[in-house]
Amino acid sequence: MSASTPNTGASPASVHVMAGAIADADGRILVAKRPDHVHQGGLWEFPGGKLEIGETPEEGLRRELNEELGIQVLASRPLIRVHHDYGDRHVLLDVRRVDRYSGVPVGCEGQPLAWVAPEAMDPGRFPAADRPIINALRLPPVLLITGEDPRRPVDFLERLAQVLTAGIRLVQLRAHDLSLDDYVRLARSAHALCEPHGACLLLNRDPRSVDGVPRHGLHLTSQTLMGLSERPGRPNEIVGASCHDQAQLARAAELGLDYGVLSPVQVTASHPEAIPLGWRTFADLVDLVPLPVYALGGLRSEDLEEAFRHGAQGIGAIRGLWPGQ
Repeated sequence: MSASTPNTGASPASVHVMAGAIADADGRILVAKRPDHVHQGGLWEFPGGKLEIGETPEEGLRRELNEELGIQVLASRPLIRVHHDYGDRHVLLDVRRVDRYSGVPVGCEGQPLAWVAPEAMDPGRFPAADRPIINALRLPPVLLITGEDPRRPVDFLERLAQVLTAGIRLVQLRAHDLSLDDYVRLARSAHALCEPHGACLLLNRDPRSVDGVPRHGLHLTSQTLMGLSERPGRPNEIVGASCHDQAQLARAAELGLDYGVLSPVQVTASHPEAIPLGWRTFADLVDLVPLPVYALGGLRSEDLEEAFRHGAQGIGAIRGLWPGQ
């Protein structure tokens, strides 16, 4: 359902819930505790409630957060939509990031509230449907995929330093043409650059070949993804994958990965022969999986709002972000 489409009702076993991810000045997110006697009672959740017939998602979120917290939502954007089957009911959790609001949140229905940093959220203390939301809150809106030229490491690392200084906080080290030894050396240097900026470095290499290399996570090719039977990597690191169709997105979700990258959305210079998905197909595919998904392919920073409107976590880019390309 698009952000502007009114709710026309659902079967009794299906519930469309609007939820708000409300951040304070320190980046902490407001959560509320569910009453013990209700479904999923005693767990923490993101404030919100059922969308009423005839409401748009924006209208439903404004009403629910006013009733629950006493605040007025002034601006929000889509964050993630999660379909989850609890057995006794199917829930569509439609989450919007609240960018601006007026008032001071209070538990108008007596519910306990807490401000929690996304990194400190324990998924086990939230309903299962909320867990992809935690991943979405932990990930930045922009994923940089490194470009030319890793065979000139001094120039390459200077470019990386530039984008880190400019605010990039998630970096996929893509250098397929390098030998493993050269890749490992470059990864060590890139990790040292990322650390002072609080940026996460993801290694795009066979997981077994970089087992002892400093990193913050892994990025899997679609071929590697489809050959796995379990999630690779170390506990608590970020693991994502390149995807090009519904089956690959579904596999990433089944393995419990933290994100997917779906491409190509538009015509791209790196793969001019690939048929672009377009934004409508991108949105349809993303809506099927409980997974934050970056849009990739011919995108630049100015495409970020368009990506949000179509359900993306944000954008991934090489030429649109890498200096000199």
